[in-house]
Amino acid sequence: MITVETALTIDQQGVDVLIIGVPDHPENIEGWDAFVKAFHPSVPDWIKSHDIQQDFKQLTKMPALSEKKYKRVYFMGVGKQKELAEQPLRELFAAVGKQLRKDRVKTAAVWTAPFCNDDITCEDVAYLASEGISLGAYEYEGFQTTSNEIDVVLSALTFITTADEQSVKAAGEVGMIYAHAVNEARTLVNVPPNLLTPTKMADYARELADSYDLEIDVLGKAEMEELGMGAILAVNQGSVEEPQLIVLKYQATEQWEDVIGLVGKGITYDTGGYSLKPREGMVGMKGDMGGAAAVLGAMCIIGESRPKKNVIAVIASTDNMISGAAFKPDDVITSLSGKTIEVLNTDAEGRLVLADAVTYAKQAGAKYLIDVATLTGGVIVALGNDKTGTLTNNEAFYTQFAEAAEETDEFIWRLPLTENDKKRIRKSDVADLNNSPGRDGHMIFGGGFVGEFAEETPWIHLDIAGTSDAASPHALGPKGATGVMVRTLATFIERLAAEQEE
Repeated sequence: MITVETALTIDQQGVDVLIIGVPDHPENIEGWDAFVKAFHPSVPDWIKSHDIQQDFKQLTKMPALSEKKYKRVYFMGVGKQKELAEQPLRELFAAVGKQLRKDRVKTAAVWTAPFCNDDITCEDVAYLASEGISLGAYEYEGFQTTSNEIDVVLSALTFITTADEQSVKAAGEVGMIYAHAVNEARTLVNVPPNLLTPTKMADYARELADSYDLEIDVLGKAEMEELGMGAILAVNQGSVEEPQLIVLKYQATEQWEDVIGLVGKGITYDTGGYSLKPREGMVGMKGDMGGAAAVLGAMCIIGESRPKKNVIAVIASTDNMISGAAFKPDDVITSLSGKTIEVLNTDAEGRLVLADAVTYAKQAGAKYLIDVATLTGGVIVALGNDKTGTLTNNEAFYTQFAEAAEETDEFIWRLPLTENDKKRIRKSDVADLNNSPGRDGHMIFGGGFVGEFAEETPWIHLDIAGTSDAASPHALGPKGATGVMVRTLATFIERLAAEQEE
């Protein structure tokens, strides 16, 4: 994780890069004239001639023009300072992070004042800059052997501010914690499926538990059979990899009560089983554990920030493969809840593993549930690749979550779950439920199936099939895994804890 520091003056910064915002009226910023005098008196002329850009997110790089402790300056266009808002500022700093990575910068400093306005404080700048720079600088190294260069990454970020240094540093550190957790989730999703098996995911969770003093329990195949977890076991039947139910527990109060359950789909590879995916549909299915990665990332933040809210994370992990033992359409299986399920589509496996995971979370004391899954292609058809689809059975619970999503600017959109939808999920001649009522309303039926196991427990379903992966570089990061919902899940828990303490 990048180290965060603070300082009072610019000239004393012994860093590779100094980051200076250039808003529409820089002369109004306290300390601007002193900076210009120290750097070069022609700065105002260069701004006027557009050699230094003021337009939003436009970057101008210049070397230190006289002997300074800093080596280079990034002049970053801010645009209209009074209109600057949090998400655009986060994206601006992500652009800075990308450039720092490209220029192989190890240390940088941000002068906070040019990025502040009546709504954005120096503490806000520190948080958004830390988060944005770290998210933007992320890159999955992969396994290419063609480069012998030693990778250089940012290791320290300093904030130059006249505000309370302790508060600014604390805000910057929180931003780094959030970004680090997102980047961890991104890496998990980006890892090839032959290297991230359910067992390896469980090993990662154990390391996370050790790092943040969380309780952990991992159930293997034998324990699942003893409990009667027939849904996840059915999905696992065709695999040589043992399934894992990963349970992380964060107990913040003396009594284990009012517990939030975070449930993640951890399918480390999905062939579709006997309902086999086409070739082009199978590529990228290493990311079918994006929900598990989001939950693990959120637990990183929760473990670091220690909110006063009890949380249990349950991740159902297996792959979905084909063999003579694999489950097949027309099978009937019995879930942990006791409900029977007619399998109509083996490629609708995510909702099956979530069914057992949701039931386990309830049995372990969860009074509220949020499940996260790359569940359906239907959510992409309905909402595109930039919106997370949601369902719920509880208006008040959902309203609180939506406020957290608005705070983090991770867009969610609620779809309806009607009684007619539920009737179709429950329609079977041989079982209590069927796992695939049809392709119409696919996202609703997939999430609604999970809701049958949440029952009356307040529940939110997040389908991140479209948002968990980016086909090309985007404002906050590179092509590949996005780490979506990590920040919102953690922010939601922290908001609940704050409300409880009031």
